[in-house]
Amino acid sequence: MSEAGIQLQCRLPLADFTLDADLNLPGRGVTALFGPSGSGKTSLLRCVAGLARPAGRVEINGECWQDNARRIFLPTHRRPLGYVFQEASLFAHLSVRANLEFGLKRIAAAERKVGWEAAVELLGIGHLLDRGTAALSGGERQRVAIARALLTSPRLLLMDEPLAALDSRRKQEILPYLERLHDELATPILYVSHSPDEVARLADHLVLLEQGKVVASGPTAELLARLDLPLALDEDAAVLVDTRVVGHDDDYQLTRLGFPGGVIKVTRKALEVGARARLKIQARDVSIALSGENQSSIVNRLPARIVGFGDAAHPAQCLVRLDAGGTPLLARITRLSKDQLGLREGLPVVAQIKSVALLA
Repeated sequence: MSEAGIQLQCRLPLADFTLDADLNLPGRGVTALFGPSGSGKTSLLRCVAGLARPAGRVEINGECWQDNARRIFLPTHRRPLGYVFQEASLFAHLSVRANLEFGLKRIAAAERKVGWEAAVELLGIGHLLDRGTAALSGGERQRVAIARALLTSPRLLLMDEPLAALDSRRKQEILPYLERLHDELATPILYVSHSPDEVARLADHLVLLEQGKVVASGPTAELLARLDLPLALDEDAAVLVDTRVVGHDDDYQLTRLGFPGGVIKVTRKALEVGARARLKIQARDVSIALSGENQSSIVNRLPARIVGFGDAAHPAQCLVRLDAGGTPLLARITRLSKDQLGLREGLPVVAQIKSVALLA
């Protein structure tokens, strides 16, 4: 039997370029397909779904859905997948309950891996079951669409920019439910997005696409910290840091988050000691000092070492990659500061972190 994981070899001529992807992806967790509009993200998803027929091979955790060399091609209706689009595409003449039952009936009872109660509870839609779909908000519609897809007990869940049609408020409403999918489901998810925030919050693995070509593929935290990728040039360039709650400071209403590079303090959170917390630290919120002796209002100051430099979007600035106890950080500073401080590779410094975002 083939090894576990998602193996994609897809070559498909398109109007402006040829999609050419050769990928070995994790067999569980969330893999984000990320890139600008028109980079081939949705086309690759369509290849996986069997809605487009590329040259190549599609194999999901040992199940072969397509292999040109062996003349195998399963049509879409025979591929055990769930597909969630930008628009929820619910049946308008059916209630929420009936929409969910449609998904449930597509899979034989003996083959069901996601039960009714689990899907309803996971997406928090129990109170919506007897409503018509016209009475739902955009976020509620997408939650119902995701639950319907899960009730088919898919081997793979495909999500094509499921938040793109929602306003900021509705996105914030649905993101916690997407995080629950990540944390509680074994089903692998391919998630198309061009939002760095969604990728940082949800994705374990990241695939960068540009003009149909795979620019890079790897763990999300690793790729976000690379200076040679377009993500570093973005105004919101950031790194991810996985931490654990190590304690609370009730006097100052702070929570202490530990990781191999030290401890980061954030505004008091209702998290238990030992709970996992993922942080996003933007490059623009990190400054550099030569020592920790100077007084400052910045609370989070970590010992680090400079490991490299890169260009920033503006020629007056540069990016500095730091190593804080094995955890990469990025700092965006002026070139003037770099020269005045005499910064160089290998130099021990103090990373001063002005703010962090708690993602999950």
